Amino acid sequence: MRSAMFLAVQHDCGPMDKSAGSGPKSEEKREKMKRTLLKDWKTRLSYFLQNSSSPGKPKTGKKSKQQTFIKPSPEEAQLWSEAFDELLASKYGLAAFRAFLKSEFCEENIEFWLACEDFKKTKSPQKLSSKARKIYTDFIEKEAPKEINIDFQTKTLIAQNIQEATSSCFTTAQKRVYSLMENNSYPRFLESEFYQDLCKKPQITTEPHAT
Repeated sequence: MRSAMFLAVQHDCGPMDKSAGSGPKSEEKREKMKRTLLKDWKTRLSYFLQNSSSPGKPKTGKKSKQQTFIKPSPEEAQLWSEAFDELLASKYGLAAFRAFLKSEFCEENIEFWLACEDFKKTKSPQKLSSKARKIYTDFIEKEAPKEINIDFQTKTLIAQNIQEATSSCFTTAQKRVYSLMENNSYPRFLESEFYQDLCKKPQITTEPHAT
């Protein structure tokens, strides 16, 4: 299952290594990178299991800059499979999904979607304009550090729209990225061992009675 995961990655992700050239050495380098990530992705996701509170038992003590995620119950985790929005609405689910996308070299998709959600809530025209330019340089323009996979016409339209930024500047691109995640990465996340483990109910063992 995990080996199949990377065969589908490029449907909704950008190039995994833009600087890599062609040839046997480059191909060997990419394959080595894939093997490393395949081995490591579950470890990254399991971080949330090890650093989360049990359901209904939030951690106490001094406040920390590091955000604490409350581990969901199996029933709560199962809700994520009913709709993509259910997963995005959960802080733990969103964090786990972001880690999963990072293992697939696709974290720019969820980061762009979240940036757009924040952008739409912005009221100040000045802040709207500055945020629009930042989103454009981070995710849209050619060779952007987190360039998302959208068509040229949409990119051109966004470049025109941000000249006089409105809250709907990135609506088309956001819908496109949402659809890519919902139809590609989201199903693979639901099939992942990490998610399946979250949905498992703890087995109740009973000790045999002494005779």
